[in-house]
Amino acid sequence: MKKRLLIATLALLTPGLAVAAGDAETGKAKSAMCAACHGANGKATIPTYPNLAGQNFNYIVYALNAYKSGARAGGQAAIMQGQAATLSDEDIANLAAYFSSL
Repeated sequence: MKKRLLIATLALLTPGLAVAAGDAETGKAKSAMCAACHGANGKATIPTYPNLAGQNFNYIVYALNAYKSGARAGGQAAIMQGQAATLSDEDIANLAAYFSSL
């Protein structure tokens, strides 16, 4: 587990992994895939799922990269790993920009 966390942390520190601050408008368009669980405006419709509205930009980038790399496991991680696997670094930055702006 510590090894996975270290890998995810190192991945975040690699230049170019998160594309600057991202583009919130592009992230909004991409966020449709998140709405079923996290709500249309980032407010979860399911009590056990987190709200994304107003979440810290860097945290969203970290979390999505951790799901994408498999460093986050357990709970509903299998769902998020599948979703994150389809995201580019630019998609992640754009989604983070959008949700953190709400």
